[in-house]
Parts: sequence; C-alpha cells; structure tokens
Amino acid sequence: MKDEQRDNQSEWEKGAEPALTPLGTPPRPPIRSREGDIINTSPELIVGEADVRTAEMGARGEPLAGTSLWKDAWRRLLRNKLAVFGMIVVAIVLLASLIGPFIISKTTGFTYDTIPQDMELTRAMPPFRDLSGNFSALHPMGTDPSGRDLLARVLIGGRISLMVGIISTLVSLIIGVTFGATSGYLGGRIDNVMMRIVDVLYALPYMMIVIVLLAFFGGKSALGQLVLLFIALGAVSWLTMARIVRGQVISLKNQEFVLAARATGVSTTKIIFRHLVPNTLGPVIVYATLTIPQVMLQEAFLSFLGLGVQAPLASWGSLASEGIQNIAIFPWQLIFPGVTMALTLFSMNFLGDGLRDALDPQMRKT
Repeated sequence: MKDEQRDNQSEWEKGAEPALTPLGTPPRPPIRSREGDIINTSPELIVGEADVRTAEMGARGEPLAGTSLWKDAWRRLLRNKLAVFGMIVVAIVLLASLIGPFIISKTTGFTYDTIPQDMELTRAMPPFRDLSGNFSALHPMGTDPSGRDLLARVLIGGRISLMVGIISTLVSLIIGVTFGATSGYLGGRIDNVMMRIVDVLYALPYMMIVIVLLAFFGGKSALGQLVLLFIALGAVSWLTMARIVRGQVISLKNQEFVLAARATGVSTTKIIFRHLVPNTLGPVIVYATLTIPQVMLQEAFLSFLGLGVQAPLASWGSLASEGIQNIAIFPWQLIFPGVTMALTLFSMNFLGDGLRDALDPQMRKT
C-alpha cells in the first residue's frame, strides 16, 4: 500500500493529473489534460469522465437524443392499447361527421332533412333494403318514418353532439381556468370568498339550472337554442376545473420562476396567464378530454327531454328520443345512433384515462 502511495506521489510531483476513478482502481493516465489546481474530494463522490460519457451514449456508442415531457407522454400514450383504440375511434367519428354528410349529399343527393317527394318513399325502411325488400346499398342504416336517410342524420347528429361537447368544454375551460388561477395566486381572503362561491354552486343541482335556463331563455330558432345550449352547459361545468387549476397554481406560485417574475416587475395578470397557467396544461388537458363526453351525455339527456337541439337539426340525443318511440317496430332507429354515441363516449373516456396516465409523472416507466 505504501509503495502504491509512493507511486501516486511521484506521479503528482511530475505534474501529471491522476485519473478520476473510484477508490481501489489502479492509477492510469488522465483522459484529458487539465491545467490548474488539483481537485480534492472524497472517493465516493468522484465520477470518472469515461463513466459520464458512457452514460450519455446509447447502446451503439451514439449520443442519446434529448426528450421532453410531451414526447415522453406521447410515447407512454402509445403503449396504452385502449387509449390508442379510443384515439382512432374518435378520429374516425370526427372525420366522418365532418365530411360524411357532404359526401352523401354529393353521391346520393340525400341530406339529413331531405324528405322524399314520392309518398311511397316516406316510410321507414330497414338497413340495406329498398321498397320491395330487396338488398340495396342506398340506405345503409335505413330510413326514419319520414323517409329521411338515417346515416346522414347520424353523421349530422355526431357533428352537432361533438360541437356541443367541444364548445361547451372550451367555455368551461375559459371560466374555470381564469377563476381557479386567479383564486389560487391571490390567496388570502379573496381566495376564501371565491372558493365559497364555488362551494355554493356545487351544492345546487346544476342540471336543474340548465333546464331552467333552457326553458326560460329558450331560443326562438334552432340555431339560437343551440347557442344557448353551448352557454348553459359550459357555464355550469367549470367548477371542478377551477378547483384543479387552483391547486396547481398554489403549488407553483412560490417557485423560483414566479419569484423572479415578481422581482422584475411583471404584472399579476401576466404572471397568472403567461407563467402559471401554461404550467397547468397537463391536468387541464386531461380533465378537458373527460369533460367532453360528460357534456355530450348531458346534451343527449336534454335533447331526449326535448330541451336540447331542436328540429330540423339533430343530435344523437334527439335521434335516440325519436327512435325510442318506435323501438318495437323500427329498432334500427334507436340502435344506430345509440351504438354510435356509446362507442364515441367510451372511446373518449379511454383516451382521457390514457392521457391522465401519460401526463402523470408518477406513472412514468423507464
């Protein structure tokens, strides 16, 4: 041992830098020359430069590419088979609802509200059947009692239902994120007052509030009723979002980047919406994907009661309301819009659960 120390002492006296290696490794020439004083540290804290380089290299000796939160989340999302299935189904339904009615109108001339002029055609026909009962691909989902093509009505109903869900969710996001971020950042008495308002609104049956709003301020036209539906559903769906954002802001408002923004004189509004809100996007996106199917289900319930989308427009809820009246005679009028709505809602929930797991740091897998 003394001989080894003498050898090391002779190396230092010659001016050569000892290799930074763990204790017990025989001395070797340094990986690269360094000028200056010798760094004195405990052997347990020493990390060899070769070890650092090895950790930064891939299996083939190539440098590892950098990554980010969103890339990691996307990679974890793709591992979730149910989430991928839900994403594919939602994409197909969304694309079919957007361009499907246009394609049907150009190829067959049918629209969602086209009633045949021939009185013999103004009746319900089964799927893939014509008047004589023979096979026909003209109406893949059949027709309703007025002779209107059910496929075109299901697709336009998907467009309306998805639009109600997305727009109402955006309304709730704007209100909830603004309210929750402001309450969480200001804190103190303002936070207490704002959260007590949320608690009071939570105690009210919000579906009854929506029904009262739609019954009292009901639009005189189908478009006016649809706009009112956007506002009514969005105005009562922001309470949970406000609480989620408030909790995130409270955990972030004392971080170094917020304190630095305050020190440089950034206004409160800019700190909230430019520094804090972008850092809460993970939970916001997850909750938004779970809110859309919830709002769509509420719209279907209201349309089923006759308070939602009004004729000549149609949604999956109004189509189900029409189909249940003739379920014993024409079951396909309820089956097709009901199955389409159920499949879409399941897929959105699968996608929302997958996003929650992908964006949750505790769910990360190496």
